Amino acid sequence: MGAQPVSRLSRRFGPSALRTPANVVTALRFALTVPLLRIIVEDGVSWRAAMGWIVLACTDGLDGWLARRDGTTRSGAFLDPLADKVVVLAAMAVMIANGVFWWVPVAIIAVREAGLIVYRSSLGRRGVSIPARSSAKLKTVVQDLSVGAALLPGLSDHLEYAKTILWIAVALTLITGMQYLLDGRRVGNAV
Repeated sequence: MGAQPVSRLSRRFGPSALRTPANVVTALRFALTVPLLRIIVEDGVSWRAAMGWIVLACTDGLDGWLARRDGTTRSGAFLDPLADKVVVLAAMAVMIANGVFWWVPVAIIAVREAGLIVYRSSLGRRGVSIPARSSAKLKTVVQDLSVGAALLPGLSDHLEYAKTILWIAVALTLITGMQYLLDGRRVGNAV
């Protein structure tokens, strides 16, 4: 008897599920943000802050992997990007308070992120969903890298690296924002 073909990953959770492993990781990301921000405020540039940031940033990848493995949900599609925004913007705000980042690039990122939440929510109320783009995932990684570079002790004497990465994140943030607006128009017109 021949080997049975391996089926594609089955969905363990339906699209309306709330209690999923991915959502648990997302909830942990929210919960760990405040203690990590406290460490960043207390320590500034330190290995403890940098390693905490790296772990928190990597949980986004774990969250995505779990969602792909078990099946994506509407709650996860909303909560995961919200966690990305809350975590990175809170850390960037601390970087401003610590005098590491200038407020202008962070404000540009914050306005785009808030605007996109409102835009996607308004489309969602009409039953229109805009799928995540790989360019937006890259944007999130670069935003995370800007904070990580600012916290890493070996780079603290060369903050121009963190600031350059931050401006690259601003460019990607604006580009992906335009992509989402165009996607929303295209998908909205098709409905």
